[in-house]
Amino acid sequence: MFRLNPEQLVFVTERHLATLTTLRPDGSPHVVPVAFTWDAEEGVARITTNRTSYKARHAVPLPDGGAPRAALCQVNGPRWITLEGTIAVSEDEAEIAGAVARYARRYRPLEPNPERVVLRITVDRVMASTYMAS
Repeated sequence: MFRLNPEQLVFVTERHLATLTTLRPDGSPHVVPVAFTWDAEEGVARITTNRTSYKARHAVPLPDGGAPRAALCQVNGPRWITLEGTIAVSEDEAEIAGAVARYARRYRPLEPNPERVVLRITVDRVMASTYMAS
């Protein structure tokens, strides 16, 4: 499990948006703005989305059975952080409820959505500005 240093942890709990980069089947990058939450206990970033979104479609296992990779990048002035790791779709009701609760604390409450899933990024690499170096 990946742990962020104290400055990084504060930054990923402040109210900022980020970009999520996933790969299309042809290998080209798909970059979209997202809101995300950080689970420090599990070293996981979570994004809620609709099950039919492109970002959810890019998070399915690869043809060889491997896990696709993704990167989240949050920027605010001179501070930036990129969280990189494997991405997967979770339809687990408890994980969705937990992600919605975390989202409400960081951003705002979400309306109920029966099509909601969670994109779960298990972080294994972090790059950050020198303001937040490990």
